[in-house]
Amino acid sequence: MSDALKSADRPSTPPTGVNSVDRFFRITDRGSTLARETRGGLATFFTMAYILVLNPIILGSAKDKYGHTLDGAELVTATALVAAVMTVIMGVGGNLPLALAAGLGLNAVVAFQIAPLMSWPDAMGLVVLEGLLICVLVVTGLREAVMHAIPQPLKQAISVGIGLFIAFIGFVDAGFVTRIPDVANTTVPVQLGGSGTLSGWPVLVFCAGVLLTIALLARKVKGAILISILTMTVIAIVINAVADVKSWGLTTPKVPDDLVAAPEFGLIGDFSLFGSFGETTVITVVLLVFTLLLSDFFDTMGTVVGVSAEAGLLDEEGKVPNLGRVLLIDGAAAVAGGASSSSSATSYIESAAGVGEGARTGFASLITGGLFAVALFLTPLLTIVPMQAAAPALVAVGFLMMVQVKNIDWDRYDIAIPAFLTIAVMPFTYSITNGIGAGFLAYVLIRTVLGRAREIHWLLWGTSALFLVYFAIDPVQQLFGVR
Repeated sequence: MSDALKSADRPSTPPTGVNSVDRFFRITDRGSTLARETRGGLATFFTMAYILVLNPIILGSAKDKYGHTLDGAELVTATALVAAVMTVIMGVGGNLPLALAAGLGLNAVVAFQIAPLMSWPDAMGLVVLEGLLICVLVVTGLREAVMHAIPQPLKQAISVGIGLFIAFIGFVDAGFVTRIPDVANTTVPVQLGGSGTLSGWPVLVFCAGVLLTIALLARKVKGAILISILTMTVIAIVINAVADVKSWGLTTPKVPDDLVAAPEFGLIGDFSLFGSFGETTVITVVLLVFTLLLSDFFDTMGTVVGVSAEAGLLDEEGKVPNLGRVLLIDGAAAVAGGASSSSSATSYIESAAGVGEGARTGFASLITGGLFAVALFLTPLLTIVPMQAAAPALVAVGFLMMVQVKNIDWDRYDIAIPAFLTIAVMPFTYSITNGIGAGFLAYVLIRTVLGRAREIHWLLWGTSALFLVYFAIDPVQQLFGVR
């Protein structure tokens, strides 16, 4: 284990407090109270509870290579279970007001990039591998090498590109944007609505949801995304009851007979660790795992530092308390997400909502995790949300991820061009992997022609070489007679 990891986990001063709970979580030492921690835990849960709706919809709307889909009720259970267990572990082990759940963006990679290439168990096995690799990187101290390998502008561009990709998925899944059939004899690939115009109650619900979401965000209302989902779901239920709606898609907004039901654990443990290697090429598997690792690892670093800074927990050198344990728990969360078929779980920036309510310790995470545990028994209630009510959240998350574009120096072509290609290629090719590859290759090429090849980290050279083979895999296979 690296010296940095050891020092990060070394306690500073003996904790003080009025009782054992206070002393264990250092509540008084950090200038907080049990009441503030409780309010913070509640705020974090209600700010990120939308994932209990969105994750099942995103994963449940995708088909694997064999046309199989994941059960919505089982996805709700898996999502809630992992969020509950890992958030509690983060509270006790990391002592930070940090909640974890299935990562948006990461679940899109699994659903729309990985699953079509293999079976669902094989896809979730890749998520487990990604989590194990993160744990190895943390324990061995190699996280610094990975951090330094990827230029900061490319990290930001990857986040922005994923945001646009998520927003595009929201527009498409809600029926706001549709693909024009080839028989239409047009070069335009997509159109507004199903026939060039918006029609039908479901699309109206989506449009109203987008307007409501952006209005709440503009007003900085806490829990804006969840409020929008709940409001539009109620409206959709009313519309479905009184209007002649032919189809809502995968989920029909209809009140179930029972609002509470026992959790369904059918997806827990349904993964194949190395099955993906028999479904596609080794290069493709490596690149897919790298894509998951890159998104998860760097998003976590940004989230952990950002939330800790907002809570005033960074030390004089800007270090996060218990960083080694925090990163290790986050890696374990990715493993748990894959093992439960709920996609990679990661730290949530929405934890800042709890910090805003005064949370400063892991006790807030115990409250948040406990609420996710309660949600395990609300599966029927959580599976009536139609895509048209949830898709506005995808558009909103796309916006929130897009704001990082302001940090990219667009006056420097050696940075701006790779960043632009990363951002543009993702939604235009419906592939996060393609966007990352285009950005990496452009960065290496431009730096080389400018005579600055020595500035490129060896890890970036190696990854770019893999992407070069990835993009040229068809002619390479033809060259060697492999099909």
